[in-house]
Amino acid sequence: MNAITAPSETTPLQRSERQAHIVKALEAHLPSHALLWNAEDTTPYECDGLTAYRQRPLVVALPENAAQVQAVLRTCHQLNVPVVARGAGTGLSGGALPHALGVTLSLAKFNKILKIDKKARTATVQCGVRNLAISEAVAGLGLYYAPDPSSQIACTIGGNVAENSGGVHCLKYGLTMHNIVKVKGFTMEGDEITLGSDALDTPGLDLLGIAIGSEGMLAVTTEVTVKLIPKPQLARCIMASFDDMRKAGDAVASLIGAGIIPAGLEMMDKPMTAAVEDFVHAGYDLNAEAILLCESDGTPEEVEEDIGRMSDVLRSCGATAIAVSRDEAERLRFWSGRKNAFPASGRISPDYMCMDSTIPRKRLADLLLAIQDMEKKYNLRCANVFHAGDGNLHPLILFDANDPDQLHRCELFGAEILETSVAMGGTVTGEHGVGIEKLNSMCVQFSAEENEQMFGIKRAFDPQGLLNPGKVIPTLHRCAEYGKMLVRGGQLKFADIPRF
Repeated sequence: MNAITAPSETTPLQRSERQAHIVKALEAHLPSHALLWNAEDTTPYECDGLTAYRQRPLVVALPENAAQVQAVLRTCHQLNVPVVARGAGTGLSGGALPHALGVTLSLAKFNKILKIDKKARTATVQCGVRNLAISEAVAGLGLYYAPDPSSQIACTIGGNVAENSGGVHCLKYGLTMHNIVKVKGFTMEGDEITLGSDALDTPGLDLLGIAIGSEGMLAVTTEVTVKLIPKPQLARCIMASFDDMRKAGDAVASLIGAGIIPAGLEMMDKPMTAAVEDFVHAGYDLNAEAILLCESDGTPEEVEEDIGRMSDVLRSCGATAIAVSRDEAERLRFWSGRKNAFPASGRISPDYMCMDSTIPRKRLADLLLAIQDMEKKYNLRCANVFHAGDGNLHPLILFDANDPDQLHRCELFGAEILETSVAMGGTVTGEHGVGIEKLNSMCVQFSAEENEQMFGIKRAFDPQGLLNPGKVIPTLHRCAEYGKMLVRGGQLKFADIPRF
């Protein structure tokens, strides 16, 4: 089998010939219905949740079992063809954006729950199982899977592993990496790998920790073993209103400073509150400049004590109104607005770009006030919702992608939010990943030496750079172009680094 040389620019004829070559090679391993290459069939795969950037894949492969995944990877490796793994396509940073000359490997058919171990409190599932489906499957056992991204009704566990997703309860229960014990999959060469184990620890390097959050750049995940935890006896939620953004930000820091770790601690600003209230009618205070949702779960006695302590702190920080959920239906109603923040934003704007930076909790108000100034600077609206407890912000910049100037201003707006976050002691991403969206901002956060270390890990797993190329880790060439921030005089210090 001869490798294909991918030209930097292709004519329609070259693209067609390359496509035919790849399809013919994959037809030996996949049934005809598991291969797509016509434009009308591949267009639905042209983007993930970051809709501002689109690219049709050359070929889409939809394997139905692990042997077919292995065969696709081995074939593409031999042909020197890039591969981009895809789950439900709910990612928000362009991590599943196809390669123009490559194969998109859809794992949507890997949707079986393989094993539930009540005694070990684990579930082994295929990568395409929806996040929420795990909790639904074990509800009868009094267990659930804790990480709960807002897209949990649709997002898959394989995608959660790729992005190290969190959710509104990550403050107390942790991100995906804290709730996974084992991952199985394949390298680009088609070698089967198992990272982690069913035991409490695994000898050797923590390769599981490296794989979780690697955005499909190191291996393709096909099977995941997750931790399950007992469902709390009771959960109650406080909805607190504030007439000043800084008071709300200070309240978040005060809650944590008081030694209280809420099950969830979320904040929404006034524009976001108005958007979600019009959508789901959660009963939010439309006059508040900011709303905090603070939840406690556990035994009835623990919850009563926590709710009392949290209410006292919130009042001392200037809350203008406090409402406590009286029953489970009201608690879910309080959360319905927060869970529907993204679709609510889609109702008031043709497009939105969701940022995902983190900052120290004490700087929450500083960044939100800075964003208000940026709205004027770029003449674009921005609604904010975020995991306040761990300082993970999700500013949603509202724009129209059909207007190139608006898209350009939106990109500049987003970059300034991320760079300001770094300047405040934060990071450019918390749980949505880097994908293609934050490549330039990675140049601000990481030095050339740090980027080289990340490239070293990439090369160890994928020497040819065929898995999800051109994402997550910026080349020094790119960083040099981006304001020459990491190099002097445009000279590349590590010119031998491959441009994955």
